[in-house]
Amino acid sequence: MTPLKPYIVLSTEPWRSTPTRTQQLTTRLRDGEVLFFEPFHGNGPGHKAPGRRVRPNVTVYTLPPVRPLPEQAELLRRRLWRRQADFIQRTASRHRFRDAVLWTTCPDQVHLLDFLSFQGLIYDCDTDWSSLPLQWEGDLAAEADVIFAASPGLVDRLSPCNSNIALLPNGVNYPMFARTGLDVPPELRDIRGPVLGWVGGLTPDLDLAPVEYAAGEHPDWTFVLVGRVGENPRLGYLEELGNVRLTGRRPMVDIPDYVGRFDVCLDLRRRRHEDSDVTPRRIYEYLSTGKPIVSLLSPDQVEEFPDVIYSAHTLEEYCRMCERALTEDPAWVSPRRRDYGAAAAWSRRAEEVRRILKAIGLA
Repeated sequence: MTPLKPYIVLSTEPWRSTPTRTQQLTTRLRDGEVLFFEPFHGNGPGHKAPGRRVRPNVTVYTLPPVRPLPEQAELLRRRLWRRQADFIQRTASRHRFRDAVLWTTCPDQVHLLDFLSFQGLIYDCDTDWSSLPLQWEGDLAAEADVIFAASPGLVDRLSPCNSNIALLPNGVNYPMFARTGLDVPPELRDIRGPVLGWVGGLTPDLDLAPVEYAAGEHPDWTFVLVGRVGENPRLGYLEELGNVRLTGRRPMVDIPDYVGRFDVCLDLRRRRHEDSDVTPRRIYEYLSTGKPIVSLLSPDQVEEFPDVIYSAHTLEEYCRMCERALTEDPAWVSPRRRDYGAAAAWSRRAEEVRRILKAIGLA
């Protein structure tokens, strides 16, 4: 039997029941044994807890905490990174890992490279990390055997550091969102008119002005916002409107039922992501349903999927696009949307990763 390829995965997010991009890609490394290291979170046992076997080939460990330190505390920062690296190395040794491939996801992980033993280095970049020192990302990108970048803008940003870079956009659990015969959630069964919906956290930086405007113009429409309710300054006003419903966070397994009741899927803008051209996973989920999508763009943003998404730059235009979307003939464009969703299936994204890794000898 051919031994499994060992992979050490450094995630920027804890292991979740709703899989992150890192989880979606690395759990599909079928020929690999994966040690998945999540950042410390909460007040639990953290790195003192035993590993959790979450998949037949994936074990999750929590890293020791790294507290924020001032820039002048370089020596202390180095000690903390060394502590994390020692934990990773000891864990890998217990699993008898040799010649492991190191999968990184954030520029600050460059500080671990000097202390870890690995055969190959992957940098999977799905975020604009310009808030971190540029040298960190430049050094990490230059060291990588391959870079996976989630958008053309990230490709352009990283290509001066490394020529071996592949565009790998976000993806979707296509079978989950493309299925039909869904159940309408009980809390939405009393709605009789059109439903326009959003799926995602209602964070403080989410621009809810398009919902406010359209809800005021069309009191006969119902707006359903599915996601964790944060401290957005406009939520109080929205809750006073009679045609806006906040469901709160719902399990991922139930999300297709909510989207299935939408007549139009809404895409809203987060202010902290205004300059990013990374397509959110939410867009691929919407596309997989075949339903109309209305998106609010920032002033210089390039339209993605212009043939299947209604795009707007102003509140008035956003409302008009919603009106148009509600009159759409489903047979006109729904199959094209589903094709885009199918092409973005995580299984296809992971197959591209495996193909590239095999070509460079890391699989």
